[in-house]
Amino acid sequence: MGIQAVMRYFRRKRMRRFEETFSITAETRVLDVGGTPFNWTLARVRPRLTIVNFPSAKENSGDFVAWVGADGRMLPFPDRCFDVAFSNSVIEHVGDAASQRRFAAEIARVARAYWVQTPNRWFPAEPHMMMPFIHFLPRRWQSAIIRRFTFWELLARPDRHAKDFYIEHYLRDIRLLDARALMEMFPEARLIRERVGGLTKSLIAVKRSGRDRPMTGPQGTRSG
Repeated sequence: MGIQAVMRYFRRKRMRRFEETFSITAETRVLDVGGTPFNWTLARVRPRLTIVNFPSAKENSGDFVAWVGADGRMLPFPDRCFDVAFSNSVIEHVGDAASQRRFAAEIARVARAYWVQTPNRWFPAEPHMMMPFIHFLPRRWQSAIIRRFTFWELLARPDRHAKDFYIEHYLRDIRLLDARALMEMFPEARLIRERVGGLTKSLIAVKRSGRDRPMTGPQGTRSG
């Protein structure tokens, strides 16, 4: 099974759980902060979807998506104007802790409920460079290693410009979070742990709106 097939498998499972958690329908107003249409092609239900991202990330999204070019740390929407805010593997990309807190505050402000997923810092494989334990090393050691070789480069085969851009972004902006840091940014949320082989691969901060019934069942799930 190729890397794209594996990603689709795990993303599809995640989208199923998202839909079930919030009882998503075609009338649910969903704001995807920092995403692309890819995840929504894996969903069983297409909500009233708005995607916020930089214009350079815009894809051919079709008629079912409203696209807004904006920064997730300064969302151009009134308070609580969406039913659910959704963000998948974005908060670790926005920069330092202060930038992440602004991003989290905006997510909580614009929607009555939210779902924010991020890779777990303590998972042994770093998900962006696809290298084991690289994220536990000092930055200067990381830089020396990933400029020479990464499994990401081996699989993605980027051109020189794309490789340099992504590595610089990784070294400058990416800040992985653990469960405690994520919950400090989303104190009203409940934590879901996605597990692979008994280890927590991803963390999801979930807040349901006040009129929804409380979430039930175990917090952990085996997915990715």
